[in-house]
Amino acid sequence: MTFRAVLIDLDGTLVDSVPDLARAANAMRVEFGLSPLREDVIATFVGKGIENLVHRALSGSMDGRAEQARFPEALQAFRHAYHVVNGEKARIFEGVVEGLQAMKAQGLRIAVVTNKPAEFTAPLLERIGLRAYFDAVVSGDSVARKKPDPDPMLHACALLGVQPAEAVVVGDSMNDASAAKAAGCRVLLVPYGYNEGRDVRAIESDGIVSSLLDAARWISQSQVLSRTTVVPPASF
Repeated sequence: MTFRAVLIDLDGTLVDSVPDLARAANAMRVEFGLSPLREDVIATFVGKGIENLVHRALSGSMDGRAEQARFPEALQAFRHAYHVVNGEKARIFEGVVEGLQAMKAQGLRIAVVTNKPAEFTAPLLERIGLRAYFDAVVSGDSVARKKPDPDPMLHACALLGVQPAEAVVVGDSMNDASAAKAAGCRVLLVPYGYNEGRDVRAIESDGIVSSLLDAARWISQSQVLSRTTVVPPASF
């Protein structure tokens, strides 16, 4: 199979956004009379969308849920705080720009597929200077269901005009791997992201790559192998 597209996660794969997410989450907690949490703790809460992050940050627990009556106000407080700081301290991971350039040079179409709402996705990509690399952006509210559901991957493939089997997903979590597998895409995982504090090496994937540049090399090598592999004739 020849690959024609790459679908890339945002938080934890392209960008370390935890410093800004932590500031917004702690601003929300302070507004509710709670003490701030450590940044590394909040990092484990990232990955399943803003709503889950608010529940976890407000309760201070991975499995915690905010009181139903308080949740709308907490979500609004987080959104307001995050709008202010979104992209301010976020940093692009090493190898990302070089990887995107290498993918473009291979003629690949590229999409961002994230659980982050569109109201934060577009400003973040613009602020850190990555938006021009992408042919499509699928945010957490672009379709009815978020990752790990396959819908965001399938929607990205449709936008790019490719079949799922022609796409490689690059992510940092079980969410990415599960969504890719369910959609029929190949998946590569980076080890430096969030994944709710768990090691991605325990997740079934097509490979662990050290950076986005390494992912571009993996795709390039796979393309070469697919063109040079000789299928032996069937024997009758």
